Amino acid sequence: MKSSIIILFSLVILFWGNSIFAQNKAQNPIIHADVPDMSMIRVGDTYYMSSTTMHMSPGVPIMKSTYLVNWEIVNYAYDTLANVDALNLENGKNAYGSGSWASCIRYHNDTYYVSTFAGTTNKTYIYSTKDIENGPWEEISFSPSYHDHTIFFDDDGKIYMIWGVGRLMMIELKADLTGVKEGTERVLIENASEPAGDNIMLPSEGSQLFKVNGKYFLFNITWPRGGMRTVIIHRADKITGPWESRLALQDRGIAQGGLIDTPDGDWFAYLFRDYGSVGRIPYLVPVTWEDGWPVLGFDGKVPDELDLPANKGLIPGIVASDDFKRKRGEPDLPLVWQWNHNPDNDLWSVNRRKGYLRLKTGWIDEHFLQAKNTLTQRTIGPECSGSTLIDVSNMKDGDFAGLTLLQKKYGLVGVKFENEAKKIVMVSAQTDEPVEMESLLLEQDKIYLKAECDFRNRNDVADFYYSFDGKNWTKIGSQLRLEYTLPHFMGYRFGLFNYATKSVGGYVDFDYFKIDGT
Repeated sequence: MKSSIIILFSLVILFWGNSIFAQNKAQNPIIHADVPDMSMIRVGDTYYMSSTTMHMSPGVPIMKSTYLVNWEIVNYAYDTLANVDALNLENGKNAYGSGSWASCIRYHNDTYYVSTFAGTTNKTYIYSTKDIENGPWEEISFSPSYHDHTIFFDDDGKIYMIWGVGRLMMIELKADLTGVKEGTERVLIENASEPAGDNIMLPSEGSQLFKVNGKYFLFNITWPRGGMRTVIIHRADKITGPWESRLALQDRGIAQGGLIDTPDGDWFAYLFRDYGSVGRIPYLVPVTWEDGWPVLGFDGKVPDELDLPANKGLIPGIVASDDFKRKRGEPDLPLVWQWNHNPDNDLWSVNRRKGYLRLKTGWIDEHFLQAKNTLTQRTIGPECSGSTLIDVSNMKDGDFAGLTLLQKKYGLVGVKFENEAKKIVMVSAQTDEPVEMESLLLEQDKIYLKAECDFRNRNDVADFYYSFDGKNWTKIGSQLRLEYTLPHFMGYRFGLFNYATKSVGGYVDFDYFKIDGT
């Protein structure tokens, strides 16, 4: 009996010890939220990463980490990409799924550079600063828009840009980065997808170039038909080639990114994975070197556990609650927030009423996806909820305000003011057209609203709730089946909104936004 107890006790200690050990290690994905098209650098012992947020404003988030796992947003490359109808949600136009795409971040001669491109404006953009966390940024732009490009500062002082889909091209840039040196455009690799076969659904793109021990390494993604997103690596002794290529990784569609090393000499690949409605989520993949080639993962697989400090469950630098209370000198909005398209800054405030976000109508909008000043931040997996308290006492007839889960097939819960009556309403765009699933009369000026998301194992569903006291919640409408659609090309986002359908000048006040996650 005594020996049995000892054995049982030993097993408990072993299990407990292993659990604690596991909890002290980082897990993949390193961020369970929409952070696609990452580009990464290390300066000393600090890492910086840029990513894609397309039609959101401000754009091209700059994130910081000290050990590659827990990231925080420290800046954006721009406040507004351009002042055009599509980005302003004007004259029936929008930039959903467009705006700025995959960026490239580099550090050269004590200056940080972030380049990107936009089909919306048909331009390539290069932003530069000496202080990446505080700015200011200088902007250079030129035409055309070079798709999925990588910018590269070579040791001989020349500056290159590689871009393209399938057939990869290269140009040399002028020393001041204001455009292309005439006569330098050339084909770099005729068929960059070749190592993945000849039956390709998505030709190679997503170029990122690195130089390690005197050799050039070019990362691409391709997608064989009937297969999965695949990493291709090309290697050359000279940037002009000749290039040799190999298939580097096929595991769960984890692909597109590049190389990063640690101060201790360890190497990783940073890649992302399409993961349903939460979006495209980042992974870190250990890298070893064999015969001068980077080898990704272990036996061709991406590990779920990493020999790095543990992730924080809810990443406060990527998403965060907000009580809208501002101390003197603080920015009006923390960096976790982005506007859906360019905002009208005359129609929102966190100062008109202390401790509240005020959204005022100034435009007549036919439908929600054209509404200005929807304030958003990411949803996060595997489960999360967002809630708010809204004061609707100053709405006008025809106004609609509340909380949304934003994508093309959106859902929302809010207050609609029509025919001199206010109603709590749940709307679903599950079938592409918005349908009012349920409504009930509201007879008070404040109402609590909540949306809950379940991304576990790609369940991809959400439910909406209301409460009169913030304690007892009632489900409203139908469950929303979340779907990542290419027209929006973005994971679902929480959003606070208010728009007018009849007359302008009404406003609502949001007391707080609270996000919870696991």
